[in-house]
Amino acid sequence: MGLTFKRSIAGLACIGIIAAAFLIYANNRVSSSAESRIWTSVEQVPFNLVGVVPGTRPGGTYFQNRIGAAAELYRAGKVKWLIVSGDNRHVGYNEPREMQKALIAKGVPEEAIYCDYAGLTTLDTVVRAREVFGQTRFTVVSQQFQNQRAIYLGQHYGIDAVGFNAGDVPASQQRILGFIREYVARGRAVLDANLIRRQPHFTGPAIVPGKASAASCAG
Repeated sequence: MGLTFKRSIAGLACIGIIAAAFLIYANNRVSSSAESRIWTSVEQVPFNLVGVVPGTRPGGTYFQNRIGAAAELYRAGKVKWLIVSGDNRHVGYNEPREMQKALIAKGVPEEAIYCDYAGLTTLDTVVRAREVFGQTRFTVVSQQFQNQRAIYLGQHYGIDAVGFNAGDVPASQQRILGFIREYVARGRAVLDANLIRRQPHFTGPAIVPGKASAASCAG
């Protein structure tokens, strides 16, 4: 092999090592930021006026578990309103609408549910909860991995968030690709919060729970 080729391989290896080290660092930063701010017991989770439920593919295990946890939190009186925040970027796919329907089926009244149609990423969901819905303190209802990331982002955008863990998928359904994706997402979160200072893709008129009627999730 020529000297140039060897140098190219060495350079790529060096970049790979740096990238891997950064992702490990980011994962540790995100995890440590959420220490003592995540709850698994509905009896122990602190009260907040609002719970924020990030979107995911409707009907899947993540979706069902988040809906169950959010309904449990509401029934226990640990939140007064729920913001369902998800993707509604194209016709025929409306995560907020499906979350609203599932919550109503579990006994949460429609007037307690507010819809955020532009929760395209975790950052969008968290920051829009402040910018659009006027909330600087709330409970995120999702799986632990996303709760940790949401709490970390909140801390860098002036938001006091805690997390209530929904059930995860069974171990038999967990795949290495999911772990890799989450590591990459945590790396992006650290860059977004500290270097890029990324803002949500969309803003919108203020919809403050308790001061405005619950938004229809029809899309």
